[in-house]
Amino acid sequence: MASSPSTIIMPVENQVREMDAKILLSCVAAERGYPVLIGSRAYIHFKTASVPRGVYMAKSMKTRSDRMFKILNQIGHDILAWDEEGLLREPDVIYHRWRLSAVAMKRIAHLTTWGEDNARAFRAFSGYDGTPIHLTGNPRIDLLRPELRDYYRPESNAIRERYGKFILINTNFSKVNHYYEQLGELKQAAEGKKPGKIDPYDAGKGRHKLDIFEHFQKMLPVFCEAFPDYTVVLRPHPSESHETWKAIAKTHDNLVITNEGNVHPWLMAARVVVANGCTTLVESAILGTAGVNYEPVTVDEYDFPITRDVSRRVFTLDELLITVRQVVDGKLGPLDYSERKAALEPHISALEGRLAADRIVDVLDEAGYREQQPPAPPIADRFSGWYQTHLRTLEKRINMRRPGHRNNITLHDHRYPGITAEEMLRIIGRFGQLLNRFESIKVKKHSRHLYWIYK
Repeated sequence: MASSPSTIIMPVENQVREMDAKILLSCVAAERGYPVLIGSRAYIHFKTASVPRGVYMAKSMKTRSDRMFKILNQIGHDILAWDEEGLLREPDVIYHRWRLSAVAMKRIAHLTTWGEDNARAFRAFSGYDGTPIHLTGNPRIDLLRPELRDYYRPESNAIRERYGKFILINTNFSKVNHYYEQLGELKQAAEGKKPGKIDPYDAGKGRHKLDIFEHFQKMLPVFCEAFPDYTVVLRPHPSESHETWKAIAKTHDNLVITNEGNVHPWLMAARVVVANGCTTLVESAILGTAGVNYEPVTVDEYDFPITRDVSRRVFTLDELLITVRQVVDGKLGPLDYSERKAALEPHISALEGRLAADRIVDVLDEAGYREQQPPAPPIADRFSGWYQTHLRTLEKRINMRRPGHRNNITLHDHRYPGITAEEMLRIIGRFGQLLNRFESIKVKKHSRHLYWIYK
């Protein structure tokens, strides 16, 4: 009997941030013969026991993943994992505590990384036990490379036509200004409200983020008044509450608060990007858009070096206004390319050469997943995994109805509003035109929020 290729299970938690890159990765896998199931992470977890054995593509390996990873292994799925937050991260000891679980890591078959710095942090983790690490890069960066960035050109042109000359401000205060206030972990730590023992680092980082958050609130009205000839577009983090910013926008006609679409076309369309310690400053540096890192307070222990290294640093409101004015007037641009590249290369693989998406699928091929599925576990494990899947599904569906719960359906729909098969096909078609690939790729609905991508 002929062997079947492994199913690639592609969960998406944050649609705006992740979907385009994961569709690209899915296309590369499907092109090589893998069937790919892609969609909402929550809804994928409901279906894992009924999906043919394959490889689950995890975006994190926190303690919260321990139970799901065990279930996945019990029902016969291997796990390939990367850390979606591994590019901008805290010092190792804090990063390991916040983002890595020794229990979860032991269940991972392969680790892929943003770059060498991320790989080094994995190797330094006390719970790391030799899982193969591959320096593949991340497909989100593929979309910023010259051969693919025109994917966003139509959206970028439409944004520029809609808003004219605009300045983009990105905020990343979800841990102190969360969509659900009780899920703002660092705010809870800073205010002494977090359950259990509060680590001094968490409380300090929380106070630091709250301080910067307050500075941004004070800065924004002055900034809008200083640039009456520009639209100021503020994009909050996808999990962040918009209410604070909307209140300011009520009294400033040139301020727009939006989280529409992927951030990349906005970075391309903007005259300048202003943020503090945000991934968008790294993405702007790759695209060649001038980035300004506004640092009204600085604490080396809490701030991210890479965002400082790829951006123009300013420390006061006056400096911010002067620097942004110089950029929009054409007197100042991004840092020199050589300086940006030197800062990026230790952290990001696949800035050139083969796409990160191709390199990740190479890992699957080299492990033999194209030829066969992972071996079937013992029947007792499979029954336990099947039972735990359905028990967990029941728990999650109940929690979806609980107001304020992290699994609440309102929060799910905020982060994953949904996508149609037709929209996916349009995305695939645009990737195909740019890369001269994916002509035979198809999309078929599996169930609510889930789709097959296949050849």
